[in-house]
Amino acid sequence: MTNSPQQPRTEWVATPPGGPRRVPPRRKPRPYAGPPSYPAVPRWGFPQLAWRWPLALPARRGADPMERVEAAAGTAIAVLWVTAGVAALATAAEIWRYALLVISRDGTLSRPVLAISDALVGTTGLILWLLGVLCGVFVVLWGLRARAAATERSGLRSARPDWQVLVGVLVPGLNLFVPGSVLAELEHSVLVAEGAREPGARPSPSLAVRFWWVLWAATLIFGLLAFAWGFREGVQAMADGVVLHAINAALVTALAVLTARVVHELTRLLTPLDPTELRLFRVRGVRAAPQPERPERPRTAPR
Repeated sequence: MTNSPQQPRTEWVATPPGGPRRVPPRRKPRPYAGPPSYPAVPRWGFPQLAWRWPLALPARRGADPMERVEAAAGTAIAVLWVTAGVAALATAAEIWRYALLVISRDGTLSRPVLAISDALVGTTGLILWLLGVLCGVFVVLWGLRARAAATERSGLRSARPDWQVLVGVLVPGLNLFVPGSVLAELEHSVLVAEGAREPGARPSPSLAVRFWWVLWAATLIFGLLAFAWGFREGVQAMADGVVLHAINAALVTALAVLTARVVHELTRLLTPLDPTELRLFRVRGVRAAPQPERPERPRTAPR
């Protein structure tokens, strides 16, 4: 046997075009120099708003009619509850004044007690007048917006235009009947829009609307009677005037609470459901449900 000559070994080295790449030197970390600063307010980033559900912003010009109704209802309800609190305080002040009148028949009263009673009656009476005007403005605004939204949803035509509603609320005598009828028509339109009443049915106010109507008329009558009774002279007339003012303040308290409830209920029926107020439910079982129809199995389907 002969030994074959040994072949030289060849080593192939592959390099990218341009030669091997240089490894960039590792940069040294810079020392902390504080938070970043900008010469002007940056135009990038998230808006300065909290996470919210859709349609959670207040109503704006040109917004959806339902959003405007909700915004007006929220303001009216807040003012009504404040009015109810002040009216309750005014009722307590009038009752205290009548008790002082009874006590003064057998003896004298101290000056600080009389001063506190007069200040409480005068302050609550003035604030109650101002809140009454605000309640009238916000509730009427809510009513006009709710009438427009209910008319659009139900397709029913309102019995009277808006200017007749305003005249019926402001003119003495007419304001005993027009506000109640307008509220009954609004309730009818809302129920028609919800599908709870036929469009051709005659408007029939609910028990809450009827009670509100009676309470509204009684409040106006007692308020006018208490105002006219103040022109009479004599101790007995003064005592009767205190009683009338106490009854009127108590009626204002009840009227404000009932109005807030009616506004909230009609707004809830008229506007769509708020997803934030819905509770999460879980189906635990289905009872008395019909069996679903099962389609026939095709003959060509694999077994």
